[in-house]
Amino acid sequence: MSTHDADKVNIEKSELATEEQYHDHSREEKMDINNNITAKIQNPLAHLSVEEVVYQVKEFAEANGFVEEVDLLIKGALVAKDPPAFESVPGITEEEKHAIRNEVLHKWRQPRLLYFTIILCSIGAAVQGWDQTGSNGANLSFPDALGIPVGDYLDKANTIPNPNASRNQWLQGLINAGPYIASAFIGCWCSDPLNKYFGRRGCIFISAVFCALSPVGGAVAQTWPQLLVTRLLLGIGMGCKGSTIPIFSAENSPASIRGALVMSWQMWTAFGIFLGTCANLAVKDTGKISWRLQLGSAMLPAIPLLIGIYFCPESPRWYIKNGRYKNAYRSLVKLRNDKLQAARDLYYIHAQLAMEASLIEKPTNYVTRFIQLFTIPRVRRATLASFTVMLAQQLCGINIIAFYSSTVFENAGAGVTESLLASWGFGLVNFVFAWPAIWTIDTFGRRSLLLFTFPQMCWTLLAAGLCFLIPSSSKAHLGLVALFIYLFAAFYSPGEGPVPFTYSAEVFPLSHREVGMSWAVATCLFWAAVLSITFPRMLAAMTPTGAFGFYAFLNIVAFVMIFLFVPETKQRTLEELDYIFAIPTRRFMSHQCGTVLPWWVKRYVLRRKTGPCPALWSFDGHLAGGDKDFEEAVRRASVAAGEEPPRRKSIVRKVTG
Repeated sequence: MSTHDADKVNIEKSELATEEQYHDHSREEKMDINNNITAKIQNPLAHLSVEEVVYQVKEFAEANGFVEEVDLLIKGALVAKDPPAFESVPGITEEEKHAIRNEVLHKWRQPRLLYFTIILCSIGAAVQGWDQTGSNGANLSFPDALGIPVGDYLDKANTIPNPNASRNQWLQGLINAGPYIASAFIGCWCSDPLNKYFGRRGCIFISAVFCALSPVGGAVAQTWPQLLVTRLLLGIGMGCKGSTIPIFSAENSPASIRGALVMSWQMWTAFGIFLGTCANLAVKDTGKISWRLQLGSAMLPAIPLLIGIYFCPESPRWYIKNGRYKNAYRSLVKLRNDKLQAARDLYYIHAQLAMEASLIEKPTNYVTRFIQLFTIPRVRRATLASFTVMLAQQLCGINIIAFYSSTVFENAGAGVTESLLASWGFGLVNFVFAWPAIWTIDTFGRRSLLLFTFPQMCWTLLAAGLCFLIPSSSKAHLGLVALFIYLFAAFYSPGEGPVPFTYSAEVFPLSHREVGMSWAVATCLFWAAVLSITFPRMLAAMTPTGAFGFYAFLNIVAFVMIFLFVPETKQRTLEELDYIFAIPTRRFMSHQCGTVLPWWVKRYVLRRKTGPCPALWSFDGHLAGGDKDFEEAVRRASVAAGEEPPRRKSIVRKVTG
């Protein structure tokens, strides 16, 4: 039997077992994950007896070639069934107990290969950040070099008017937007078939080839159409990469720190922006070739990604989707500290996907999966939420700074060197203030970070625009413009910076994850292209004050959309999110307006002691993604084992009596 035939048989067996398990479970309590009117997040194993779990695991092991690992799978399934009771699972060893305790006590103790995978892949994000600032610095010189001057005058003495200034400004915007246009219309949508046939790693490798070669082509371009073509090719790689790497990171990460690990995409985007500003400064005095070096240097981050991607384990969920459970288990063993954790996660993912299988009718193709983004209620809610956070990233106005900060500072009266130095400061602030999100994204949550940062971005961007009204002869003019732009970046970096790509990689079910992420990234990059094309003309027509004020208002629009359409996803497994996005949108909006908003006003405006805000959803059974009972049970067990965490001693003693 060929490998393809064997995989096909495994898929059929797995689907049969999945359907049987789902129907067995539904006999006890069936929950519609397209319309979760009870707002409960359910552990699909919690309502089964131990005997039923053992029986189903044995069937799963026989169907997928795990006969030798069946005892380990049974232990893992029983741990997933009732996480707080993991100590009482028959046959569990002290080493295995220690590994499970560390998921709560020392959640950052993860295998080196997991961190290598996350860091290496996220380096790919640096290509995008570096390109933004490379073109940012090149904007000061490439239009003149390629015969499309954008200034109002053709000479330094301002005596010869430029009759094509308006046309050339649109061309400059088009060239800067090239990668985002190609990403939105081609690159993002290539990721689904590339993932299907080559896997997550194969798609990332192909994207790295485009990202390594295209900047070199841009650096040697002799005309503006040539430069535009190379930037369109770069966009194909950026789209595939942006749609796949966050998914790859999310699928490999444990739920407790998934947000922090996936947000390394934004960390490396910010680092790429910073490195790009450093490169701009390093080559600014190289004369006529400076813009070529600024554009070409964006190839550097793609090289380690191109070489190192196949040293990373493939996504376990991609293997499971293709019926290759043995490969999925081998990947999980590399990505977890203990084989019991790998066995538990493998079977828990399988059990959750048994519930998810009721979402769609099989088989599907690329076109039907895209249509289902808007027709299946559970998937449609994820589509709306991801669209909202991605659109908000452009509405906030960050890319008018990332793309055109050198131009903005030049309009504020800075020379070439001062503009590049001020842009370097923006890149540094953007990178440094991305770090707090590592600790806050999985504690405060994605939604809370967004709702806090958008009002702050609104007033700082408005203040920066108003500072342009200060006479340019004043020393305060440039200084205050730079100060408020830096404050704007400081609020953006831990909130709207890391959340959109992290959030969008989480919210779609496995069946629609690639096409859903393609939609989300295409949304983000399409509006980035619109912003890039329009801002040079907007700056000329509305003045910096008007342009900044316009985007400050859009921050308020984004805040309202997030409040109404974006549920929280922190510390839930990817499969458990099916239940959150099964809650009807009207019910979620009603809860936000009728419960959350009045509570917030009473608590923070009227300063009343109102207690915690009532939650919309509840947890039915203990969940492997981590809940309070699980955490406290682990802490109790850690006291008995002499592993009490130093910072929680008083809390643990109080809990244990």
